[in-house]
Amino acid sequence: MSAAQPDSSPALALHDAATVFAALGDETRLRLVAALCAGGAMSIAQLTAGSTMTRQAVTKHLEVLSQAGLVRDSKAGRERLWQFEPGQVEAARRSLEAIGRQWDFALAKLKLAVETSH
Repeated sequence: MSAAQPDSSPALALHDAATVFAALGDETRLRLVAALCAGGAMSIAQLTAGSTMTRQAVTKHLEVLSQAGLVRDSKAGRERLWQFEPGQVEAARRSLEAIGRQWDFALAKLKLAVETSH
């Protein structure tokens, strides 16, 4: 049995992936991303409707998501509309797949070593 060598270069640099995962690791930011995915472009007023969170707090979370490349804003009159940007999530998913392939390769090597030692 032989195991094929996995790709050694993930699709997304680990630093970039860490930024995405850190941004999504906060429950509030994850909720904002989910709302934008479900509702399309939304204003801060729409994102805070029915919430106890202040507009200023939501703005700070959106800025973190923006720096991670997960959301972007555009002007619509006097308001800023925020929308989800799927590119970084897709790139992070590819990075996780690359890591998974590396694990599969390592486990296949271990299995082969165990099987041939008996």
